[in-house]
Amino acid sequence: MSAVTQTLPGSRWHGVAEALAPLGVALAAAAIVLALAGHNPLEVYRLLAVESFGSSKRIAATLSAATPLILTGLATAIAFRAGAFNVGVEGCVFVGGLAAAYVGFTYAGLPGVILLPAALAAAVVVGALWMLTPGLLKAKLDVDEVVTTLMLNFIAVSLTAYLVNGPLLAPGAANSATPMVAGAARLPKLMPPSTLNAGFLIAIALLAVYAWWSNRTALGLETKLAGMNPRFAIASGINVPMLLVKMMLLSGAIGGLAGGIHALGSVGRFVAGFSPGYGFTGIAVALLGRGSALGIFLAAILFGALATSGATIQLFSDVPIEIVNILQGMVMTFAVARIGWLFAGKGAAK
Repeated sequence: MSAVTQTLPGSRWHGVAEALAPLGVALAAAAIVLALAGHNPLEVYRLLAVESFGSSKRIAATLSAATPLILTGLATAIAFRAGAFNVGVEGCVFVGGLAAAYVGFTYAGLPGVILLPAALAAAVVVGALWMLTPGLLKAKLDVDEVVTTLMLNFIAVSLTAYLVNGPLLAPGAANSATPMVAGAARLPKLMPPSTLNAGFLIAIALLAVYAWWSNRTALGLETKLAGMNPRFAIASGINVPMLLVKMMLLSGAIGGLAGGIHALGSVGRFVAGFSPGYGFTGIAVALLGRGSALGIFLAAILFGALATSGATIQLFSDVPIEIVNILQGMVMTFAVARIGWLFAGKGAAK
């Protein structure tokens, strides 16, 4: 009976409402904070919307900011689906970004049809390998992946900082940065002069593949079963440890790709402080999106909008940037919370 009710339209709307509930609660809580601070919540939200979507230029900026978040949210969701809480995507962004930049400026003589795919492939491979050790430790020795992936973030940041300040430092550079990648290695822009580039199309394509893979393939269903009930999955003949390693590698590969796209699309090189926390925000994106392709896309757009509008809203109002940061934090907090109890009556009927 439960399998049947899950396919009913009402059940689908219930899932949508439950996914949107954290955002609604966060907006309501932030409205109280805004009111207490002496600001009109409706006016602040109107300004946020205008600065995020009020023109083609602002939409392009929002989509550009959302691109790495789509990928890091997807990378996190894939690991979550297999039952692994991977908090190491941030490290994959760093090592993947540096790998792509290295290929992009080292082999500058190659034609673009070879150089650009090679640079992105380097980001994917390095990102995947970065997650190999925590995946094996979890699968073979049941070592907590939260600890190992979190520690690898610090290693990734320190290692890339050492390289970009040492052997990979651009000659004559006053700051910690590699040389610029060759023009042939740059991702083409979609709406110049904005930073929106072809990486956004790659992210959307991967989301579409993820939606098909998760619902229409045997591996996708096995991964879901392993994440929901590992013991039952093992009893069903699924090699859960090997599956976990595969999903951690895939998660790392997509995280590395996020770094590669950021390096070749928006930045054009690798610099210190390369990621403003894309990997960590990706956790909130995956949780707020409830692991679905559409949910991840919408959550990434939301955080991308907050990132772009927060920097410009101060120019048109007296709202400090800290208010936007508070809103982001509240959305993250309530994204982690399960708001399903708000719909307990409907949930009991399932």
